[in-house]
Amino acid sequence: DTSYQGQLIYAGDRYGFQAEHLLVEDNFVPEVGFLRRDNFRRTYVQGRFSPRPQSFDTIRQFRVEGSVDYILLANSNLLETRQNQLRFQTERENSDQFGLTLNDNYELLLTPFTPGPGVTIPVGGHNFNDVELSYQLGRQRRVNGQVSLLRGGYFTGNITTVGFRQGRIAVLPQMSIEPSISINWIDTPQGSFRTDLVVTRINYAFNPRMFLGGLVQYNSAFNTVSTNLRLRWEYSPGSELFVVYNDVRDTELRGSPMLENRAFVVKFTRLFRF
Repeated sequence: DTSYQGQLIYAGDRYGFQAEHLLVEDNFVPEVGFLRRDNFRRTYVQGRFSPRPQSFDTIRQFRVEGSVDYILLANSNLLETRQNQLRFQTERENSDQFGLTLNDNYELLLTPFTPGPGVTIPVGGHNFNDVELSYQLGRQRRVNGQVSLLRGGYFTGNITTVGFRQGRIAVLPQMSIEPSISINWIDTPQGSFRTDLVVTRINYAFNPRMFLGGLVQYNSAFNTVSTNLRLRWEYSPGSELFVVYNDVRDTELRGSPMLENRAFVVKFTRLFRF
């Protein structure tokens, strides 16, 4: 039931280094929090070299990063996940960024994995590699975001992904829309399929203390459309009112999406000063 973490970070402008070790045993209970996985021992090491060239007027900075992410099962020290990554990035003077990322992956499946309809990845260790190209528009632009293209292996097959993420459109000074989309074509010996993930977030600030956020997400892998609306009002310094609405609808059936679940939550906090 043990968990601990050690971390060392050097975040200089020209050089950077990070080393981390994290243990979460099988019976650890986070009490308040969320664990994406348990029973693992993770070791992560990253190094960075990021010079600022004087001979290129249009280039602000180059970055070369290499990292190793190594995850073992805590109770057996069996290798579960490994990712070796090498990344090259160029930042222009207008804040646009171009990136190239190379990944060497290993995943151990202890149970069969079904990523799509009619496709089941067998138990065992799987090695696969991929490469990703990306271009990100500078955050100072009214319309910005990152477009990417990924191509490579996917367990026993291949994957091609086209994506747009970290997008932001400034509609008004107090209103923005943040769209993202990921389209994945996966081809395996067991079959081929496509998955789409579309997310749109809308933010509106009435004033510095009142904020309304909305999110709509479509996931073709689960045939669902989910909606989240949240109003936050800090009516007094340190005291807040939250009004939250969530629902999930199944789109697999024809006609209007069928409601799966719905929640309406009101949270009220008050700070007392003595």
